[in-house]
Amino acid sequence: MTRVAVVTGGTRGIGYAISIALKKKGCRVAANYGGNDEAAQKFQAETGIPVFKFDVGDYEACAAGLKRIEAEVGPVDIVVNNAGITRDAMLHKMSPQQWREVISVNLDSMFNMSQPILEGMRSRNWGRIINISSINGQKGQMGQGNYSAAKAGVIGFTKALAQENARKGVTVNCIAPGYIDTEMVAAVPKNVLDSIIAQIPVGRLGTAAEIAACVTFLASDDAGFITGSTLTANGGQYIAS
Repeated sequence: MTRVAVVTGGTRGIGYAISIALKKKGCRVAANYGGNDEAAQKFQAETGIPVFKFDVGDYEACAAGLKRIEAEVGPVDIVVNNAGITRDAMLHKMSPQQWREVISVNLDSMFNMSQPILEGMRSRNWGRIINISSINGQKGQMGQGNYSAAKAGVIGFTKALAQENARKGVTVNCIAPGYIDTEMVAAVPKNVLDSIIAQIPVGRLGTAAEIAACVTFLASDDAGFITGSTLTANGGQYIAS
């Protein structure tokens, strides 16, 4: 059976790699994006994966976007909540807008993208929801109070939703990447990046493909006994018990 997978933030960075990996595993993939039309059109031309533009921080936009995806691609079996942004600042200098934007995209999106499709998954007795958290949601990070709070919330959300849906064949898991070689990390000043890499026991940044491999496993039938888990993929930088 061909599964339908939706990847938020699926046209760039880690999301790009996840979309490609799921397609290679035989899924029909729909890639969501929020704003970069040029990158999205390039992605679609290169991959043949259809793209759908809507704001994951807006519940009504997500409900309408998911309805369109189900009409054009098929009933959604797999959701990868990958979309995320940063608006870094020390808390005493952080604006309410910086706080709200990050919470909206990084945490509210979990509800917005999961709630509309749950009844369908439950009725079919099969579903996979995979949420992308972060090493900084596990250990915290100075200057990222908003981001760390949101990504920690993703882990709690995952645990609760997993318990609610386990008996209906719907698994809910979380991946907490460390520092991955993406455009976002590449923008960090070289001296800062060098100091980050020095803290990673394996001695390098992770790759988007390595995170995508974690996703494809958790999305597979082979992972049916795994739910409510957080898979850390950070090169040993932070070892969670």
